[in-house]
Amino acid sequence: MTDLVRSTAADLAAKIRTREVSAVEVTRAHLDRIAEVDGTLHAFLHVAGDEALAAAEAVDVSLDAGDAPASPLAGVPLALKDVFTTTDMPTTAGSKMLEGWVSPYDATVTARLRAAGIPLLGKTNLDEFAMGSSTENSAYGPTLNPWDTTRVPGGSGGGSAAALASFQAPLAIGTDTGGSIRQPAAVTGTVGCKPTYGGVSRFGLIACASSLDQGGPCGRTVLDTALLHQVIAGHDPRDSTSVDAAVPDVVEAALRGAGGDLTGVRVGVVKELHSDAYQPGVISSFDAAVEVLTSLGAEVVEVSCPSFEHALAAYYLILPSEVSSNLARFDAMRYGLRVGDDGTRSADQVMAMSRAAGFGAEVKRRIMIGTYALSAGYYDAYYGQALKIRTLIARDFDRAYEKVDVLVSPTTPSTAFALGEKVDDPIAMYLYDLCTLPTNLAGHPAMSVPSGLADGLPVGLQIMAPAMADDRLYRVGAAYEAARGEFPHPSAV
Repeated sequence: MTDLVRSTAADLAAKIRTREVSAVEVTRAHLDRIAEVDGTLHAFLHVAGDEALAAAEAVDVSLDAGDAPASPLAGVPLALKDVFTTTDMPTTAGSKMLEGWVSPYDATVTARLRAAGIPLLGKTNLDEFAMGSSTENSAYGPTLNPWDTTRVPGGSGGGSAAALASFQAPLAIGTDTGGSIRQPAAVTGTVGCKPTYGGVSRFGLIACASSLDQGGPCGRTVLDTALLHQVIAGHDPRDSTSVDAAVPDVVEAALRGAGGDLTGVRVGVVKELHSDAYQPGVISSFDAAVEVLTSLGAEVVEVSCPSFEHALAAYYLILPSEVSSNLARFDAMRYGLRVGDDGTRSADQVMAMSRAAGFGAEVKRRIMIGTYALSAGYYDAYYGQALKIRTLIARDFDRAYEKVDVLVSPTTPSTAFALGEKVDDPIAMYLYDLCTLPTNLAGHPAMSVPSGLADGLPVGLQIMAPAMADDRLYRVGAAYEAARGEFPHPSAV
């Protein structure tokens, strides 16, 4: 493995700017690494080698001509979750329903990455339509965890997290509907941030649950993640939910936090997200991380958010309801998979056959739950009640942030579980997202930072902040990261 693939994105960007190394060399090194290990890990669904090298060459030509870099990350390659549309690569969302489909337009996130001079290495694997916690629900096979290839890399964005952890990419993009950035980050020993809802455009992001979905940055360090956050964030008039406000200076916050001083920062430990039912190594790692924050000058107090206990039930009514609505567009009439169209069947029959063939078991399960919850006679009892719980959760957050600046918890109740262990038990799979769901329901930002190992596997520290206070995550995360020291790397690949 070359030093180039082990380097941070920030270091690579600096070397490219000073011409110590070319963007083409950096990109080729990562493509070589993909060729070396991805046959085992299956982090990528599509590798765009020629396109990535062409984008890197354009950066080199521009810099050699004396032009200013397009962004602080110009020339640093990236792995893109296969749920953002791209005009030069298939966008499948991990589903047979969109196998081979190439979008006529780029997502806003894709366009901003291209404009920043970031070569796109390819598209990463995910649970189908981002529905799952293990990347086992992908129609194209599971991704494996680089720390232990008998275990899952988390989900739904396990491909992006595994690509980072195995040094196939220095940066990645994920999406987070109920923890799909943070949870994979925790179990692969990487960093992942879910920005404030509306902080990153959803235009061109294939929808799972529109009031919960949020694209966000992933990296191996807090600073790398902040630099990527700065590239993709900001208002987009094509997204009606996009926040028309200045992006918090997350890079400055990360640099400030790396100094290691958290004097005056109030940190709340969420009582409801600290349970004896969690894996003991997860709890001990979390408690040790809280001690580190205290040693850096932070004031740590316990905070109660009682409505969090109902977050799982509310989430798994709201999300399936929105899934039922959003996935109705996959009707075999306009694009995507079409089955049974032999001229003898009606449109309804073709639609039914195509959806039966194109959607996997978990997607079908959530469509059926959501359709039931939205049906006449049940709407108020299920979906309506879930929205009330969502409001209570937001109020719990508001009360907590009157007392503290950030909240902390473990990111996941346990380390990565074995492949196949939970795939036939939906409730057990859903419980894996207990700690991450509340922030999605409230629309707040949250981050996972590696906090140690439990039984040889990574554990994550979750940091949460109020809406549009994403910079607090980066300050606290960077301070903790600096005090923690260098995190070990996986030896499985």
